[in-house]
Amino acid sequence: YQRGLPAIRWVGGVELELIAIATGGRIVPRFSELTSDKLGHAGTVRELSLGTTDKDSMIVIEDCANSKTVTVLVRGGNQMAVDEAKRCLHDAMCCVRNLIRDRRVVPGGGCSEIAASIAVADAADKEPTVEQYSMRAFADALETIPNCLSENSGLQPLKTVAQVRNLQISTGKPVYGVDCVAQGTNDMWKQGVYEATASKVEQLSLATQVVKMILKIDDVMSPYDYDQ
Repeated sequence: YQRGLPAIRWVGGVELELIAIATGGRIVPRFSELTSDKLGHAGTVRELSLGTTDKDSMIVIEDCANSKTVTVLVRGGNQMAVDEAKRCLHDAMCCVRNLIRDRRVVPGGGCSEIAASIAVADAADKEPTVEQYSMRAFADALETIPNCLSENSGLQPLKTVAQVRNLQISTGKPVYGVDCVAQGTNDMWKQGVYEATASKVEQLSLATQVVKMILKIDDVMSPYDYDQ
């Protein structure tokens, strides 16, 4: 800090880009190219101490020109808690990103998979060829997610999924899913449980592509066979 100007050494490339976006400034490779129109704006630039040592500190830039650019500080009792918080934040931001790209949603709780399983099973009943067996297998595979949801919630998977399937068939409404939080209703719209349509389509598409790749494998060579 000299002549009223602070200086910071060894700022990473990603951090430089974020600071440029936040302050509205431009990154220049040398001082000779620095002009007034390339300067950014920030209300406060200060050093924040986070612990008892000199290394536990960070530079905080506040009241920037672009107020929509923010940094989330994650702290926890151990590294596992910090990693879990980071994962939750990442998942939440990905959900928001997906909804910005495509605002369509479907009810969650595994009801989409169960509805798709019912539809594929009905189509298999109308298929006279041997393809009906692969269609039934695909219908059974779709119920893996609601089965896992039921098991992870402490419910009986077979009983729970069968009840939800009967609800959808009897009412003709594909909005019933697994009541994971025991709210007394299987209606996912009433519970406010939604999933982004784009994410659901991508999940089913990728899962189907992986299975197709596995089924195309004709033989598996073990290291012992390769050595021979």
